[in-house]
Amino acid sequence: MLITCPYCGPRDVIEFTYQGDGNRERPQPNSQDLDAWNAYVYDRLNPAGDHNEIWQHSGGCRTHLRMVRNTVTHEISSTCCARGDHNAAARHKAGGKS
Repeated sequence: MLITCPYCGPRDVIEFTYQGDGNRERPQPNSQDLDAWNAYVYDRLNPAGDHNEIWQHSGGCRTHLRMVRNTVTHEISSTCCARGDHNAAARHKAGGKS
C-alpha cells in the first residue's frame, strides 16, 4: 500500500505508523468523567468503508497525516496534514493502490 505524504510524496506503508481514529474526540484533560475517559480509551467502531484516520510518517518527515481510507479495499482517497485547515490546498489525491 502506498501513502502519499504531502511533503515526501508517495511512500510505502512501512514508513508510517497508524495513530488512531480521526473522528474521536478526547475529553478535556482536567475532566474526571470516568465514563467519558473509558469510552475514549476503549470504545472503538469497526466500520466497513471509508474511514477517517490519523497516521504519522515515522520513517520520514515525522508529519502527522489525516487520511480517508477504505477499510475493505485499503484504497486511500485523500491525505492531508493533520494540523491546520483540513480543506487546504495541501490535500492530495492518493497516487497508489494496495
